[in-house]
Amino acid sequence: MQLRYAQWLESVQSELSHRVDSLVNPEQDHLEVDITRESQDIEFQNLGNTFRKLGFIMMDLGLRIAQICDRAIGEQELEQSLLDSCVAKGRLIHYHSALDNIILNEARNKKTAKRLANGRRDEKNCVRYRHGLLEDPNLDKNGNEIDSSGIHSNLWQQWHYDYSIFTVLTAPLFISSSFPQATEPNDLFSVCCDEECPSPSGHTYLQIFYPNKNNVCMVKVSAESFIIQVGESADIISKGKLRAALHSVSRAAKFESLSRQAFVVFLQPAWNKTFSIADYPVKEVSEEERNLSIKDQNQINQEIQKILPPLSSRLKDGMTFAEFSRETTKQYYGGSGLQSNR
Repeated sequence: MQLRYAQWLESVQSELSHRVDSLVNPEQDHLEVDITRESQDIEFQNLGNTFRKLGFIMMDLGLRIAQICDRAIGEQELEQSLLDSCVAKGRLIHYHSALDNIILNEARNKKTAKRLANGRRDEKNCVRYRHGLLEDPNLDKNGNEIDSSGIHSNLWQQWHYDYSIFTVLTAPLFISSSFPQATEPNDLFSVCCDEECPSPSGHTYLQIFYPNKNNVCMVKVSAESFIIQVGESADIISKGKLRAALHSVSRAAKFESLSRQAFVVFLQPAWNKTFSIADYPVKEVSEEERNLSIKDQNQINQEIQKILPPLSSRLKDGMTFAEFSRETTKQYYGGSGLQSNR
């Protein structure tokens, strides 16, 4: 979803006008609340506009944070860079449960799909399928992906930096899927029940890594909160005064039926924004220094460094944001669309 700053400004002006009208005629405001409660079906049909309104709130929050950071840094570039871009990106990101992954991988198997269509699937496999036990060479017994080396990371999203200025996220929503006993094998896809549930551990499963401390911290927020992450563009524009957040999303261990979703808004510079690294503290590290440094790192730090392309290999002086994002995507994902060394 594209979220345009011009539309955001119109929404702000409209909201201010509505507040004035409510002060003049408060009864009308209560009437609108009652009408809203009675028209939930209409609101669901208008879900796109609801997400757009939420996105505008998140854009406004990002701009306010940019203003605060500019004052602290003594510059005015972050806020202006956001406004110059004219548009932000909104995405609803859903992470499938381990059970979902089994279903999706099974559905991709043409032979299995053909057996399902012809109604020749045996009940034994159906029962194993419902309980997440159907074998797949790319999944472990819980449906987690296994990488080429046989080590599964148990992550919904691999370690990475965002290359935007800010990433604004809603507190995640967790959904639990259950499969009541099906009367027929072919009823498998029709009996799935999804139910919203709280986080099993009380945190978001978003985790931040601090390389200097060799420490991973879990992010815990209330359901009404927004999460704001600093991206590499903010790191570059602020000349290292703001530091990009190295993060991943871990799976909920022992909860194979739990999926996770959040609405995310990426606030980025204009595509033609030029990056200058004249004053940016990019330290070139020799291969020998890198090997010595690895010896002092714990195992998780070593694993993270293997999959992270260094900023110095992706950022060149005079590079536009479009060129930087293209090079970053290329080095993270290559031509396969999958993050390297996953």
